[in-house]
Amino acid sequence: MRSGTILKPIAELHTFSVRTERAPQFVDITDRVRELVESAGVKRGIVTVFTRHTTAAVRINENEPLLLSDMEEFLKRVAPRELYYRHNDFSIRTENMTEDECPNAHAHCQHLILGASETIPVVEGELALGRWQRIFLVELDRPREREVCVQIIGF
Repeated sequence: MRSGTILKPIAELHTFSVRTERAPQFVDITDRVRELVESAGVKRGIVTVFTRHTTAAVRINENEPLLLSDMEEFLKRVAPRELYYRHNDFSIRTENMTEDECPNAHAHCQHLILGASETIPVVEGELALGRWQRIFLVELDRPREREVCVQIIGF
């Protein structure tokens, strides 16, 4: 960048849907995020990838099939679906109930250790991910459409 060059600030918010097939499931969304950053024209900045769900997560990890299976099994061991959870006991639960409510406390508990977002630096127009790093939407509950928000800020 030359001295005296005026950089135009960029701030964009994009959303896209991801259809999941099972839980837990790691869905690689790196290429979609990369395309959004490229189309925004950001050369230096950050991108935050966020899910608007409490039973899905966004994480960075390696896209290696055996590791993904290991991580899915780890999540099942951390908060097994078959345990008793008060959240799933519809005879006592009265808050935040919907007509299609399903027993999913295990997914909320798994979400506690994962989180809803990741922030990645953008350097020279590229996501500054490590060699093996990929961005995943992690389904924790059941197959369905999930929404991913991508906030791009930079110059």
